[in-house]
Amino acid sequence: MAKYRIIGNMTGNSMDAIDLVFTEFDGDKMTDICSYTEPYTKDMQERIEALRGKTYNKTRKEIELLPEFKTVHDDYIRQIAKCINAMCAQKGIDKTTVDAIGFHGKTLDHNPPSKANKDGTMPYTLQIGSGQMLADLTGIPVVYDFRSDPLMAGFDGAPLVPPHNAHISATEGDGCYYNGGNTSNFALINDGVAQIGADAGPFNEYIDNYIRQHTDDAFDTDGKYGRKGALDKELLQELFNFGRQYYEAPLPKSGDPAYYHKKEIFEYVEQKGIGFEDAVHTFEYFAAYVAVQALTLVSENIRMPKDMVLFGGGWKNPVVRESFEQLLTGAGYVLPEHISQFEHLRGRFADKPVVRNSTLGDYMEARLFADLARYKLENRAWEIPEIAQAGKSVVCGSVAMPKQISEKYYDCINRAAKGWQDE
Repeated sequence: MAKYRIIGNMTGNSMDAIDLVFTEFDGDKMTDICSYTEPYTKDMQERIEALRGKTYNKTRKEIELLPEFKTVHDDYIRQIAKCINAMCAQKGIDKTTVDAIGFHGKTLDHNPPSKANKDGTMPYTLQIGSGQMLADLTGIPVVYDFRSDPLMAGFDGAPLVPPHNAHISATEGDGCYYNGGNTSNFALINDGVAQIGADAGPFNEYIDNYIRQHTDDAFDTDGKYGRKGALDKELLQELFNFGRQYYEAPLPKSGDPAYYHKKEIFEYVEQKGIGFEDAVHTFEYFAAYVAVQALTLVSENIRMPKDMVLFGGGWKNPVVRESFEQLLTGAGYVLPEHISQFEHLRGRFADKPVVRNSTLGDYMEARLFADLARYKLENRAWEIPEIAQAGKSVVCGSVAMPKQISEKYYDCINRAAKGWQDE
């Protein structure tokens, strides 16, 4: 297999930072050369969050007519290009030696087949981010729009990380690879193969947004607020009730913050007079709770590996991590309706679960898109478990080659945006 040097980029739903990792691929052997992170400004967080609300359930044409769309989009791409150019300059990276940038784009809406088929709606997914504009601003080819291909083939298109988890399991070993980002997602890797991958539910979503509304902090660093609070069992029940339809949906599935009714939950907290630190603690406990609850939905014919391999910034919060370990071992509080489910899950582990950090965890999601770009360059199908098990294969992504700065870009919205079936 050929060698590749690719910059992976991720700007997740949590909107905390732009993450970059420069990775060399020699076959399936991966070596991270360097990384770069730049926090989002609060202004950019607020502008994109406002745009998310206005793009919900809208078609490509409707979104393009929004007066603020072009400005927000272009500023978003310019900020990513600035970071890539800065990393190359600071780390002494010769751009001519970079084969591609793997670029995710910014997800603003998601209505995958697992949800659309129940609702009687047409599936779509919405990511913004012109790969062509990014290629022009950096002078590096860009591989992007990875989620459109699996969704247009009839699959959810998220999470995309399970094949990457399987690739790194060659050195890290089998396990349940669990991502703690804005949304949590997991992949069960047995014998080096991803057997299932799915989104679990909100992880940093409630925590970060609540923190930003009430403090000048971007998140609960080291659990400094959550550690001072206590679990509010009634709020825990309400949190599950508000998103019950999604949390109880069968696997595989992919989620979106729109499913979790964040505004209504924050209004509930205020109406009930729940203290700030108690609310933070309960949001953190809930992140761990739905991460375990999702595992109870895994089919009985899939072996539950004992290693829980963690990656993603959310796991650095000690309240979340400790709550996760307690729930796995039977020491944490469980809602009455789930007691038997959680007990059964614990019985599926041959040994007591071992919770450990991935050695490649800090930039897992950014590296994922570098890995996806490599597969596209080789025209190889990305081995998403549900697609492979259906006997199908899908090559993910589009490629943009650097040309020249343009006044108008036509790829600011991904191919599988709402209404793609009629285009």
